[in-house]
Amino acid sequence: MRRRDFLLASSTLMLPGCKFQYGPALINPCAVGLPSELSQHEVVLSALEGIDTHQLWDGHVHLIGSGDSNSGIWVNPHMRSLLHPKQYAQFKFYLNAACANPDKIDDSFLARLLSLHKELPPGARLLLLAFDYTYDEKGNLNKEKSAFHTPNIHTAKIAEQYPQQFKWIASIHPYRKDCVEAVYNAAQKNARAVKWLPPAMGMDPASALCDKFYAALKDCDLPLLVHAGEEKAVHGANKHTFGNPLKLRRPLEQGVRVIVAHCASLGKSLDIDAGDNGKMLPNFALFERLMDEKEYEGSLFGEISAMTQINRVRPALDRLIGRQDWHHRLINASDYPLPAVMPLFSLRKMVAGKYITKPQAIVLGEIRKYNALLFDFLLKRYLRVDGLGLQDIVFASRRLFDRQGPGAQTRVPSRAIAVGQ
Repeated sequence: MRRRDFLLASSTLMLPGCKFQYGPALINPCAVGLPSELSQHEVVLSALEGIDTHQLWDGHVHLIGSGDSNSGIWVNPHMRSLLHPKQYAQFKFYLNAACANPDKIDDSFLARLLSLHKELPPGARLLLLAFDYTYDEKGNLNKEKSAFHTPNIHTAKIAEQYPQQFKWIASIHPYRKDCVEAVYNAAQKNARAVKWLPPAMGMDPASALCDKFYAALKDCDLPLLVHAGEEKAVHGANKHTFGNPLKLRRPLEQGVRVIVAHCASLGKSLDIDAGDNGKMLPNFALFERLMDEKEYEGSLFGEISAMTQINRVRPALDRLIGRQDWHHRLINASDYPLPAVMPLFSLRKMVAGKYITKPQAIVLGEIRKYNALLFDFLLKRYLRVDGLGLQDIVFASRRLFDRQGPGAQTRVPSRAIAVGQ
């Protein structure tokens, strides 16, 4: 046994109750104040070796709430109604994961995030996600088919108020009549990307309706962070065909940098490259096809949030780790608050699958009670498949969100509107 492994096993055995559990299974206990025996544990310290912590930018952190603080946040009433039990239960799990106070959801959500950030490595930043409404092809807002709305103006304001903790990512529906102006305004407010969730938000990435939007993104040097693959966590428009990774050829061919959330690791889509003879193939296989096309080497990237959830682990995670030639094009992110939704992760299964060791799992289970963001980072740092893990470069996410192009920092159209729309 190597010295580090011996120290890890020995220090793990000193944690109370560590021999018998891997943390809570259902409800987030929302513990506060990570104890020093965990923050200084060998599992934490070893995971930081080789990492420039100032490059740790988590590019997938949801900013949710209820609008009870005049934030402008809106939640579809279905998510708060027992008449829609699935959406109701999901929203309850999200609120528990975020340790939100039902009487002050907006403020308590933010307070918990700030508390978690204090326990992250120095220099780490969380990129807060705005989330736009659904719009139809004529540019009309459709609240009924919208899941929730987190305004750009609110998200930008929080990032400006807490610059040592947060950056922000805008969300702009491409069918909006003001989508181009909104892109320039978001860039002027120092947004680091634009977020889409096509199946829930109802935009087709392959539609010509998006072209003027793509031109604005390119001009502003803003990447498109876009969900691909099947969507299970958010309802809304329910346009699941819009999650087909091959539809992302259109923005790629127009010079947009595209970051594929979750590496399209769930479900199947039609192989539209094959035309009428196309078959239904795993979305991850279609993502892999795009990643292997040389012309997209500098413009297509994968983001690994949610990849360690029990419904995504195999075979996509194994393949992702094995593709070491991709790792300079992958970035880490958390999809918070999902790492704190306890049933979505199983450390026991991760041990059984030999992704991590039992001593590591015990410590991670204890840390998760206090800090799901730190838990998510550590779990990914220790993943192993046939002796291989995720390379250090995967955790240097900042490189894709540091905007260097001139774009919107100097140019804003005369028709520019307030960023909050």
